[in-house]
Amino acid sequence: MHDRPNFVIFVADQLRADAVGAFGNPHVRTPNIDALAARGTRFTNAYAQNPICAPSRASLMTGCYPHTFGHRTQTYLIKPWEPNLLGTLKAAGYHVTWAGMRGDLFAPGATETSVDEHGFSEFPTVLPNHGKDPEQWPGGDLWARLYYRGEIPDDGRVDLDEATTRTAEQWLAAPPETPWVLFVPVLAPHPPFEVAEPWFSMYDRETMPLPVEADPDSPEPAYMAEVRARHGLDRATPELWQEVKATYYGMISRLDDHLGRVMEHIDPDDTVTVFLSDHGEYLGDFGLVEKFPTAMHSCITRDPLIIAGGGLPQGGVSDSMVELVDVMPTLLELAGVAPAQRHFGRSLLPHLHDLDSEHRPYAFTEAGFSVEEGDQVEQGGFPYDLRITLAQEQPVMVGKAIAVRDQEWTYVWRRYEQPELYHRATDPDERHNVAGLAEHAETQRRLHEAVFTWLVDTADVIPIERDPRLPHVDLPAPVRDARSTL
Repeated sequence: MHDRPNFVIFVADQLRADAVGAFGNPHVRTPNIDALAARGTRFTNAYAQNPICAPSRASLMTGCYPHTFGHRTQTYLIKPWEPNLLGTLKAAGYHVTWAGMRGDLFAPGATETSVDEHGFSEFPTVLPNHGKDPEQWPGGDLWARLYYRGEIPDDGRVDLDEATTRTAEQWLAAPPETPWVLFVPVLAPHPPFEVAEPWFSMYDRETMPLPVEADPDSPEPAYMAEVRARHGLDRATPELWQEVKATYYGMISRLDDHLGRVMEHIDPDDTVTVFLSDHGEYLGDFGLVEKFPTAMHSCITRDPLIIAGGGLPQGGVSDSMVELVDVMPTLLELAGVAPAQRHFGRSLLPHLHDLDSEHRPYAFTEAGFSVEEGDQVEQGGFPYDLRITLAQEQPVMVGKAIAVRDQEWTYVWRRYEQPELYHRATDPDERHNVAGLAEHAETQRRLHEAVFTWLVDTADVIPIERDPRLPHVDLPAPVRDARSTL
């Protein structure tokens, strides 16, 4: 035994907060996630700092916003010299193990400097198939554009998430004596929407709630209509959306089972478990599916964050504004470890012990590119081709955007488009854009000012390490050519 807690960090991919039972969904079955929430604290207003995978994960690990160090794309990842949560804990004496291979996190060399062990003790026998060949979609083009494949055979093959879970189970059977971190990133419930039995038939399609409809009278970002039109999403019937949702829920229940298997092997008294996702999923809301590089809706950005175990308070529900950058300083404080660099996260530990306190007044999410950064936009083939082509042909569709939220309002500033303002207290799905209305002018002004102040405050970080102003230079001095004349 040791006096510092162990940590399990379990990261789902593309899991909506409202698709978890503990976060109010009456349809989905997530008994293990719900049990974790019951013995810890769930955060109802936690938000990711970016709507796509890699930038969100980078902010989680560094405690800094994507713009601070340029981690705004899928291909600019954390470098070996950049401090991060796993590397800081490793340097402080923690044994850090990464189960599996799901990443979108570290650039070449950074995993080796941040982690002691990485990969599988039992390898997958089948790798993720994102369906780059149109023939791999049994329902043709419409199913492909919905990222839906449906039931897949339970033929005994071990996929990425099953291999990751088995690796975590086997590792936990004999963990090290020193304090340890087990990082468990899984792929579910990221599309394609597909799952084997018994998960596929777990949900009655007819009872699935229909998606949130877009308000035809409300101004919306231009990408929404373009994505619907290019993908032909108006072809999707209500019944097909219910089919997609039931399959997505089946994937979530399988994910929940994987979490439960990992939890069976830990001592909750000396292990803190963090459960979260990198971002959410449209799932038919607003007539859209998957995500988009500048999507700011709460179905994409609100996160099912749970922190439990290690003697922390149980059964807590926090409605305060929280950001994923807050996870890093929280775990470092629990470990008694000083951060290796300045950051913008705020430890949740004081708030966990006093849920009536305000943690943050605002939560921010950022995304997108300038038109000059068109070559930095995500690349990829079918079935992502239409979305990527749209971004390349019309870069303003993925123009920079920033969302700021307080307890009541959401304001979205867009570089090349009109702003958005939603009153979440009466419009929780953010359907009715009231930006520009006179009665809300003061609220819009206040939140716009909050965005500007945030950008100034988080524009950069002065490293902790100091350089001498006049360092010794180990180079020969210039030698005057004696043959030259003046």
